[in-house]
Amino acid sequence: MADSKIVVFQDKQIRRAWMNEQWYFSIADVVEFLTDSVDVKQYIKRMRQRDPLLNRNWGTICTPVAMIAADGRRRSVQAADVKGLFRIIQSIPSPKAEPFKQWLAQVGYERVQEIENPELAQERMKAVYEAKGYPKDWIDKRLRGIAIRQNLTDEWKERGIREERDFAILTAEIARATFGVTPSEHRAIKGLTNKGQNLRDHMTDLELIFTMLGERVTTEISQQEKPDTFAESKRVARRGGNVAGVARKETERELGHSVVSGRNFLDRNPDGLVEDTTGLPPFGSDKDKK
Repeated sequence: MADSKIVVFQDKQIRRAWMNEQWYFSIADVVEFLTDSVDVKQYIKRMRQRDPLLNRNWGTICTPVAMIAADGRRRSVQAADVKGLFRIIQSIPSPKAEPFKQWLAQVGYERVQEIENPELAQERMKAVYEAKGYPKDWIDKRLRGIAIRQNLTDEWKERGIREERDFAILTAEIARATFGVTPSEHRAIKGLTNKGQNLRDHMTDLELIFTMLGERVTTEISQQEKPDTFAESKRVARRGGNVAGVARKETERELGHSVVSGRNFLDRNPDGLVEDTTGLPPFGSDKDKK
């Protein structure tokens, strides 16, 4: 399962995905940045023709990885890890190559630091949210929610769940029981049309709180009962979400309005580019309707 994200280097968006304990970058994005080519596919084809050794090893350098395409859909693209990109860059005469290589090395180093010290990842993410103008109280809840979500996905992995589609289905079960709508329906209510936009980056404080409650209770139930089939984990997810759903309905009765809100943070985060280092599948994909 790859966690597909976008990073920005010198105003150029570079797609990348965290997979097998390392970053994989879109080869087309990198080549386009380095060459300013108007036909990246043709440039790559000619580059391989010019460099027989690169062409011979292309199958080992490139890995198909699902990333967000220009139309907002997840598609398989040719990607390479940092080592593979360094090899490709050797075949591209460009004055941009050296600063880009330095940036790649820094990106890889930061991720190693984050694995060794997860608090660094939280601090970096906090700084990004602050730069985008999110309120401090909201940021604290968002980061806490990320930690709770990570615990949940770790528990699901312990139960033998590995496929991105299965994570999305279980997430939708919790969300539907918590809010009465699926993540896709929730996105529509908020007017989020770009699939790169993370639903949770546009939740209100209360929506974040009930999301955390549903996922934390699901984790606790799963740890106690240790479901050994996907169907059993799905029932556990629904039960955990139901606990949050009951609390949400009681809150709505007291407040006199729905917790599910059309409010969003599109003015602060229009493109969904907040860097998420949790290794999670996108929340609110088409798969949650399964």
